[in-house]
Amino acid sequence: MTLAFDPAKLTLPVRHHIGGQYVPAREEIAVTAPSSGVTLGAVPRADASVVDRAVEAARTALQTSGWGRAAPRDRLRALHRWADLLEEEAPALARLEAVCSSRPVSDTVAGDIPVTAEQIRFFAEFADKECDALAPTAEGSLGMITSEPHGVVGAITPWNFPISMAGWKLGPALAAGNAVVLKPSEMTPFSALYMAELSVRAGLPAGLINVVLGDGPDTGTAITGHPGIDKISFTGSTRAGAAIMENVARTGIKPMTLELGGKSPMIVFEDADLDLAAECLERGILPNAGQFCVAGSRMIVARGVADALAERLTERFNRHEPAATWDAQSGFCPIISEVQLGRIDSLVRAACEQGAEALCGAARFDREGSYYQPTILANPTPDNPAVTEEIFGPVATFQTFETEEEAIAMAAHPTYGLCSGIFTRDLARALRVSRQIEAGTVWINRYGRSRDHILPTGGWKASGLGKDLGREAYTANRRTKSVLAAI
Repeated sequence: MTLAFDPAKLTLPVRHHIGGQYVPAREEIAVTAPSSGVTLGAVPRADASVVDRAVEAARTALQTSGWGRAAPRDRLRALHRWADLLEEEAPALARLEAVCSSRPVSDTVAGDIPVTAEQIRFFAEFADKECDALAPTAEGSLGMITSEPHGVVGAITPWNFPISMAGWKLGPALAAGNAVVLKPSEMTPFSALYMAELSVRAGLPAGLINVVLGDGPDTGTAITGHPGIDKISFTGSTRAGAAIMENVARTGIKPMTLELGGKSPMIVFEDADLDLAAECLERGILPNAGQFCVAGSRMIVARGVADALAERLTERFNRHEPAATWDAQSGFCPIISEVQLGRIDSLVRAACEQGAEALCGAARFDREGSYYQPTILANPTPDNPAVTEEIFGPVATFQTFETEEEAIAMAAHPTYGLCSGIFTRDLARALRVSRQIEAGTVWINRYGRSRDHILPTGGWKASGLGKDLGREAYTANRRTKSVLAAI
């Protein structure tokens, strides 16, 4: 069976999914295929009344189903059934993802969907394994620390990995006993709707997952400021995260998990395996055309190996050819929109005007669709926009250093602290440097997340609050209560 498809023949869900059913509404927001620039259709923009309806459906589902009070293994089994169905429906789900996103259909079937199913099963297993605790108290009393679900979680996901990001939000929230009101990006809404439909088919209570479509200023603001939503989980830009914090503070305090922007450094020392480093540096910036928050967009290389590594990297960067996300064979991914491509190109041009040298790329591909060439910008100054700004495209800077102390200083960023990479054969140096880098994740002689879902991910500084993945993501979806009884 080929996964290739004709986007014009795909039936797209263009309605909200509330209370286990699709809800029609006036279609207002155009959805465009970045692989071709063709408008696929339009989706509704949920206003405050629609969000009210979704929150009420979520709360009703919790009350009538007893999901948060159910036997933990019942939640576990239901989530396993949902994960199984996501894998069974992978081709259909992947086409809904690929048609409007930057994700190739074959990569989504082979990677995004099975990893998402794994993560849902991973979080499901916490349901009957995380325990309340007895606390040491004075004789004649019993102290306990118990935990409960928050209730209704408001989740907002970005456009770059729609299925994966939905799984990050839904898996731990549901396993912990909550219901969810989810807003996917208005540019990539279709796969989240089908995930909600499949959850009902898998036997999860209708209304446990509600998907409302819309943009950030209207729909997102209504979600984050809603008094009936008990926790917020967001992945996106630092600017949007700051706006969410402001809205939550203004409308009512509630806990938040925010995974925000990054400008992650990859430090290559002189004793590194250069072939391995080149492979990892390529993999650190070019997947999904650099449109991922942990992208290793700042290459910081020992001067003695800089020329040799630059030669390896330019050869690797120049061999990529684009392909539509619905083609049978995966190719280099498109930029999500012409607006984003224009921003990328503007930043690259500004960087070159301010002294950076383009070793490769620095232009769009000459074909239909929104494709930008893999780009390396060498020798930028510390205040160059290519160094300071999160470009969110296939663009990396290439800087050199002489000493370990200089490398650490260059790795520091005034705004971001999401991820970092270190390449060296000296384990003592790797551990020493990892302790001095301000980032929520450090990879050594590799770059990028693994399928070790126990490892939490999240940023320092303006790269976020709290963690996704790991035990931390599950516990963030429950609130603790101290109980002290006289006996």
